[in-house]
Amino acid sequence: MERIVIINFGAQYNQLIARRVREAGVYSELLPPDASIEAIRGDGLSGVILSGGPDSCYQPGARTCSPEIFELGVPVLGICYGMQLMCQLLGGTVGPAPVREYGRTFVRFGENRLFSGMEDSICWMSHNDAVLKAPEGFRVIAETDDCPVAAVCCEERGLYAVQFHPEVRHTEYCAEFFRNFVREICKCTGSWSVDGIADELIAAVRAQVGNGRVVAGLSGGVDSSVAATLVHRAIGDRLTCIFVDHGLLRLGEAEEVMDYYRNEIGLNVIEVDAKERFLTKLAGVSEPEAKRKIIGTEFIRVFEAEAKKIGADFLLQGTIYPDVIESGTGGAQVIKSHHNVGGLPKNIAFKGLVEPLRILFKDEVRMLGESLGMPAPLVWRQPFPGPGLAIRVIGDITEEKLDILRKSDLILREEIKKAGLDRSVWQYFTVFTGLRSVGVMGDCRTYDYTIAVRAVTSTDAMTVEFAELPYDLLRRISNRIIAETPHVNRVVFDITDKPPGTIEWE
Repeated sequence: MERIVIINFGAQYNQLIARRVREAGVYSELLPPDASIEAIRGDGLSGVILSGGPDSCYQPGARTCSPEIFELGVPVLGICYGMQLMCQLLGGTVGPAPVREYGRTFVRFGENRLFSGMEDSICWMSHNDAVLKAPEGFRVIAETDDCPVAAVCCEERGLYAVQFHPEVRHTEYCAEFFRNFVREICKCTGSWSVDGIADELIAAVRAQVGNGRVVAGLSGGVDSSVAATLVHRAIGDRLTCIFVDHGLLRLGEAEEVMDYYRNEIGLNVIEVDAKERFLTKLAGVSEPEAKRKIIGTEFIRVFEAEAKKIGADFLLQGTIYPDVIESGTGGAQVIKSHHNVGGLPKNIAFKGLVEPLRILFKDEVRMLGESLGMPAPLVWRQPFPGPGLAIRVIGDITEEKLDILRKSDLILREEIKKAGLDRSVWQYFTVFTGLRSVGVMGDCRTYDYTIAVRAVTSTDAMTVEFAELPYDLLRRISNRIIAETPHVNRVVFDITDKPPGTIEWE
C-alpha cells in the first residue's frame, strides 16, 4: 500500500494534512518527530511531509527530526515550520520574519510541478519566522510581498518546502497542491479508498484474534457500531457485544440502539445496567479530565467482568484517528483524553485491544459502514461521545441535571429533524451550563438554569464550523426548551468554530 508519512511537530493543522493526502487517494499517517527511521520507512513509503509547529527551529530545545529523512530516496515536503526546519538542517538560514504574516495572503508561484495548474492566488499564512537564505542547491519558487522566500525546492533530491499552509481550505488551490505532490512528485497511483480496505481490515482482525473470543463495547454511536459490524464479519459468533447503560444516555437511547443491533444487524448483545455504579463514582466530580478517566476505567471494569463470564481474550473498541490525535501523540499536546484512549486504565485484563478503525477519520468510518451494508439510520446516527451526557453537564453530575439535559436535547433533536436538517447538520446537542440567571415567567421572577445549543458542520471532526441555523428554528427550539423543561429560563446558541473551541464543551 502506498503510504505518506507526516512528521507531527505539534501544529493545529497537522491532521488536515493527513486528510488532504487521503483525499488525493493515498493512505497517510502521523508519526512523532522521534520516530525511528525504520518506522518511517515501513512498508510502501512513497513520501514524507514535515508538518507545521509552534517552535522556532533555531532555538534550543526546538523539535527536530533525523537528517536521514532526506536520504530515504522518497520526496520530502516541508510545510511552514517543516520548511524552516528542512532549510535549517540542510545549511540554510532561518530567523524572525522581518514581517510576520497571518491569514489570507497573495502568493506568486514560479514554474514548478508542485504548483502545476495553480495560478498566483490566495494562500493561508501563519508564521513568525522565515527562511532568510535557502540552502545551497535550492531555488526559490514562490514569494509574497513580505516573504521573498515563500517556497523552495531542490528537485534533484526531491525536496520541496512551502511557508504557507496548503492543507487549509482558505488556500485556493488546496486540493490541486496535494494532488501534485502525491501524484506527480511522489508518483502514487492514488488508488487508496475506504471502500477498498474492508477486506484488509477483516483479515487484520482475524490475524490478531486467531481462535480467540472478543467482547465489544457498544455505545450506540457510529464508531462502535461500524467496528462491531466489521469484526462480526471477521469472526462471527466469537464476538459478544456489551451495551452498557451507564445512566448517561439520551432519552430512548438504549431501546433504540438495542433494536438496531439485534434486529437490523443480528449482533449478539448483552445489555448491562450500570447506572448506579457509574453515577456513584462520578458523584461530586466536576473536572472534565477526571470525569473522562473515571468513565474509561469503569467501562473497562464492566467489560472485564462480562468477558470473564464468556472467556473472552480481546476487547473491541471503536477508537478512530481523531480520538488518538486529540488524546496526544508523540509529544503533541493533549486536547482531551478520550475515554477509549487517554482515559484507559494502565492495567486491563485482556490479551489485547482490537481497534480496526484506529486509522480512520469520522467520514471514512461512515463510508466503511455503508460499504458493509449497514442500515443508513445507524451509519448516519448523530455522533455521541462514549462518556455520554457526563461531558455535557458542566460541573458535577446529578439526576436533576441529567433530566433537564435529556429533555432539552430531545426537543432540539425533534426540531432539527422537523426542519429537515438532520443530515446536513453534522452534530447537534444541548449543554447543561450550570449557569443560573434571572428571568420573568408568568409575571414572576425566576432564577434558573441556562441551556446552550451546539450545532456544527464538519466532515472529519477535526475542524468544524458552527451551523448557521435559521432564526425561526432557533426561536422554536428556545421557546420549547423553556416551556417544556423545568428549571430552565434561558437558551443560548454556541457560535464557536473548532479551532479555537472543540465540539464538546468538556
